[in-house]
Amino acid sequence: MERLVTINYLEMTSRDQVAPFTGQRHLDVRRAEVPCPELNRFFYVAVGSDWWWHERTGWGRDRWLEWVDRPELETWIGYISGTPAGYFELETQPGGQVQLAYFGLLPSFIGRGLGTELLAAAVARAWEVATERIWVHTCTLDHPRALGNYQARGFRVYDSEERLEQLPDVKPTAWPRPERATPTRNPGSS
Repeated sequence: MERLVTINYLEMTSRDQVAPFTGQRHLDVRRAEVPCPELNRFFYVAVGSDWWWHERTGWGRDRWLEWVDRPELETWIGYISGTPAGYFELETQPGGQVQLAYFGLLPSFIGRGLGTELLAAAVARAWEVATERIWVHTCTLDHPRALGNYQARGFRVYDSEERLEQLPDVKPTAWPRPERATPTRNPGSS
C-alpha cells in the first residue's frame, strides 16, 4: 500500500544547542561492546513494529552482521532495573558528523518519560564523537511525539519532504499474528 509520509531532517551543529536533561534519571545506558546482529535485529523489530519499520525485516543474519560489525556504528541500550527498555544506534560519518541512525523504546516502556532521558544520553554520546554535526530524521510513521522530543533536546529541522512510501500490506509485528480459530466439532456429535 502507498502512503504519503512527511520526513523531517533535524540537526545540531554545536554543543551549545543541546537542551540539558534535568529530569530524574531512571536508565542505566550502556554500550553493547560486542557486535551482535541478533541484538540489533531484536531492537529493530521490537521497537519499530509499531511504527512501520520494515526496510530491514527481510535482512538475513549476514546482512545484519555487516551492519553492526563496523567501527563506525555504536549500539547503546538503556536499562531500567536491569531490563532493556530501549536503544539507539550512532553512526559516525565523514566530516565530523554522527547520525542518530535508530532510536526508540520497547513498547512496554513508552509513556514513562524515558524517551527524553534516552535521547539525552544519545545526544551526549554523539557529541563525544562528533565535531561538527549530529543529525537524525523522523517521519509521520514514527511515534507522534518523536519530532517534539528531538526538538526539545535541541535539534532543529533543516529540511522536510513529502513522498509516497510503499508500505507492506500488513503492518510489521514483533509478535506472531494470532491464528484464525477453526471450528471444532464436538466429538459426540454427528
